[in-house]
Amino acid sequence: VQLQAFGGGLVQAGGSLRLSCAVSVSNSVTIHRMAWYRQAPGKQRELVAGITSDSRTDYVDSVKGRLTVSTDKAWNTLYLQMSSLKPEDTASYYCHAIASTNTAADYRQYWGQGTLVTVSS
Repeated sequence: VQLQAFGGGLVQAGGSLRLSCAVSVSNSVTIHRMAWYRQAPGKQRELVAGITSDSRTDYVDSVKGRLTVSTDKAWNTLYLQMSSLKPEDTASYYCHAIASTNTAADYRQYWGQGTLVTVSS
């Protein structure tokens, strides 16, 4: 599984941004869940939003109502629509996947590189 995140940038507080994560996976692998994490300078990486293969979503409380996680139908791209952005949303955002081969419960985690989101006040 290969993940490549993009779409970060500089935005003013109150603005919007959409992050994308391109997903490459072989036919012998099944992705069970994908998520966005973020890490601000000097802080631990935290889960922002996740989506399961049956389209259940979850969000950290601080982003509920402002950020929306989604995928395309083929699960080739993971999105994070961000609106009403705040300076405290400034962080590097990482896409994450949990996958296994189709013949075994060998769950593994995969990470993409970060894309930086900077929200100015």
